[in-house]
Amino acid sequence: MTDVVLSDTREKVLAGILLTSLAYLLFSLQDASIKLLVTTATVWQILFIRSATILVGCLAIGSRQLIADSARSPILKSMLLRSFLILAAWLCYYTAAKDLQLAELTTIYFAAPIIVTALSIVILGEKVPLLRWAAVLMGFGGVFVACDPASLGFSLPVLLVLAAACFWGLSIVLLSKVASQERTTVQLVLNNGFFLVIAGIPLFWTWQTPGWQELLLMIAVGALGGLGQYFLFEGMKRAPISIIAPFEYTALLWAFALGFLIWGDVPRDAVFVGAAIIVLAGLVIVASERFRKPAA
Repeated sequence: MTDVVLSDTREKVLAGILLTSLAYLLFSLQDASIKLLVTTATVWQILFIRSATILVGCLAIGSRQLIADSARSPILKSMLLRSFLILAAWLCYYTAAKDLQLAELTTIYFAAPIIVTALSIVILGEKVPLLRWAAVLMGFGGVFVACDPASLGFSLPVLLVLAAACFWGLSIVLLSKVASQERTTVQLVLNNGFFLVIAGIPLFWTWQTPGWQELLLMIAVGALGGLGQYFLFEGMKRAPISIIAPFEYTALLWAFALGFLIWGDVPRDAVFVGAAIIVLAGLVIVASERFRKPAA
């Protein structure tokens, strides 16, 4: 019986890893689409239409009852706080993007999984084995090698990206804490409902009517973001956050692949070395969970 329970637990954790990795693929596709849009549209407008698209999809699935359930949800305040944390991360990240190269941005921002792992101990009380810590640090080392950043010092843009990583890390830990308390569709409604309101206020002064191509791409951003959020929320329900946090590093691999396919960017040799280190770190996490022995 113990072996059956342990096997079920391992399968559940591996499913959480798969769902989370798929979520970060979708988020990478979303970010590539946003990169195409930001030259002609504001971040507020993109976020507004993205949130509206996700809400329309949720309503198509859950109808009015879903809205009523969301309004009465016990995690209402927690999701409001998480929405503000993510908004703060977005604003810090895209403000810093004006002054830093993409490689520099990516390297600094990918401190987030380490922050998440540390916070999972302090806030959630999770026990993180030494091997898993080693894998997290290995993954960050792979990001560092792949991006090969210059010595930046603690300038304002660098501090902004670090702040973005901290805000995102806090939002992920908060999500993990409340994920099991409510079904995923309710979390999607609350998260994007708050975003819709928050992003809608500045549009009174910054709205620009998009062309049909821009509008379709913004709707695609919403579809990718909505599916990504759904898989992320479902993954959080199946695996401890300290296990799935390092798989955020896979977003770097997708970013370089999409950069080549869309803009013709050819990665340097260091990128391939860093990518190999990141993949190895992920495999260490999977192996440590797959073959971990139960506590005596």
